[in-house]
Formats: sequence, structure tokens, C-alpha cells
Amino acid sequence: MMTEPPADSTAVFDDDYLYFFADMLEEKAEADADRIWKLLGLEPGMEVLDLGCGHGRITNRLAARGCRVTGTDLSTVFLERARQDAAERGVTVEYLHEDMRDLTGSGRFDRVVNWGNAFGFHTDADDREVLARIAEVLRPGGRLLLETINYPRYIREYTPYSATERDGNLVVDIRRFDPVAGSSIATRTTVRDGEIRREPSWHRLHTFPELRAWLEAAGFATVDGYGEDAAPLTTEHRRLNLVAGL
Repeated sequence: MMTEPPADSTAVFDDDYLYFFADMLEEKAEADADRIWKLLGLEPGMEVLDLGCGHGRITNRLAARGCRVTGTDLSTVFLERARQDAAERGVTVEYLHEDMRDLTGSGRFDRVVNWGNAFGFHTDADDREVLARIAEVLRPGGRLLLETINYPRYIREYTPYSATERDGNLVVDIRRFDPVAGSSIATRTTVRDGEIRREPSWHRLHTFPELRAWLEAAGFATVDGYGEDAAPLTTEHRRLNLVAGL
């Protein structure tokens, strides 16, 4: 099995990503926030960490509902957008430029959110360490919600390419699935304002039993799986919403 990702996938999370995808993500942001609120049993006043918060579309909405939220991400472009959106909404969020592998602390948070395929861009050893660190920063009785691709549905409908167009500009992903590494390896070609840019990307995919075993090893006592409708997980769901409790 591959031990090192062949590409720095964080390079694709930039201004071009926001240009092509931010609007469609915003369209479902309120529904996502509703699902997170329900699955985590959130209440106003809770301390919440949005780990891999992106441009703050979930973070700021949880803050608007009364949670005390911290958002961390590696993309300075995303963080700048998140802070701007927080100011426009009149909410207070602590945004930190931080790699999730550097997460430290003990018992600060009631809940941790890791949303939208933000997990799986490092080695297996690093990702397992991230889960252990999440367990450390949660208070007793705390919960983690990790949202990602539902492996069975993804494999059944796997396609080697996808394309998105906006105002005559284009982003195309050409990908292949490596069954030995359990990874999707892709090249993203962006054509925007007459300029062409190519970036490799790599994303490790996980089955529910695999993630459950990793979380149990990290110290979580309960691990449950749900789909994008918050119903118990089936092979027909596109998204895996994994709720782990200490």
C-alpha cells in the first residue's frame, strides 16, 4: 500500500476553487448546518471546533446559532474569505491558520466538526494521529462529526472525469482509482481568463468499518454512521456522516 501521498492536494484549494465551487456549496450550506446541528446535538454556548473549516460556510452559521466556534484551515485564501463572511454576518469566530496534524490541547471543545471531504489527504499514520488528537481536545462526553464520501456508492458510480464550467471558464478533473492504496488520484486542469493551470491531487477514501476501527483505537467509545438525510447509513447514500462519541 502507498505510504506517502503522491501530491500535495492542498494546492487545489485556492481562489480558483472558490470561483468554481463556492456558490454551489453555499446553496446547501443551511441544510448542512441543520444536519450538523441535529447529528451533534448542538446547543447555543457549546465550544465547537471546525477542523478544516474551508471558507467558513459552516463555521459562521454555527456561530450565528449561538455556538462559540474556532475554525482551522491550511488555506490562507479560504481563511480570508471566512473572516470576511464572519464580519458581514456580525458573528465572532476564532480563525487559525493551522494544519490539523498540529492540533493540540486537552478537553477544550464540546464538539468537533470535520466536514466536506476534509479528511484523508495525509498518510494513514498521520490521519490516525489526527483522530487521536481530536479525542484529546474533546471534553468527556464530547462528539466528533466526520463527513466524507460513502465508499460503496462512490465505487459503484466511479467516473474517470468531471467538468465544471462558469462564464466560459472551465475546470476538469481526470482521475483514476487505485484499489491497492484505496485512493483517488487526479489531475485538475483549470482554464480561467485565458490561463491554464494543472495541479495533481490525491484523496484517500475509507469504508465505514475502517474509520470505525481507527476511531475506536483513538479512544472513541461509540461510532455511528448516517447518510446525507441523517438516516442510518446504507449503500445508497452518497455521503457518510460519521458520529463518534467519547
